[in-house]
Amino acid sequence: MYKLKTKENDHSVIEFIENIENPKKREDAYQLLDIFTETTGYPAKMWGTSIIGFGSYHYKYKSGHEGDAPFVGFSPRKAKISLYLATGEPKREELLNQLGKHTTGKACVYVNKLSDIDVTILKLLIDQSVNFLKVTYPN
Repeated sequence: MYKLKTKENDHSVIEFIENIENPKKREDAYQLLDIFTETTGYPAKMWGTSIIGFGSYHYKYKSGHEGDAPFVGFSPRKAKISLYLATGEPKREELLNQLGKHTTGKACVYVNKLSDIDVTILKLLIDQSVNFLKVTYPN
């Protein structure tokens, strides 16, 4: 059976950010920390070794797979910053088209640096993600 590796833990978010080698990426991480905390109202928590998550929900798929995940989060990776925002909300694409320079993966939005994107649109995406997941997974 699949074992979920990315779980909420008590590791220090600040310590994690302080260990980011690139000074610009570290500065962006602190700005994102403020943006996500202010927008969600949730405290930042480490999920696994490299994801900073905000809030949490429990999901269960039709396949029977279930687990816990943050509503939203980010990870300042070496190459790009990964933004974890919910998929499935119909207006997501509309907002992503206004976000600025980014690429998308299956569930992540990748940005090189915070100055490449519109922070106002990011805040709307964060709100949209949290609200969508609260409705989709009410328990």
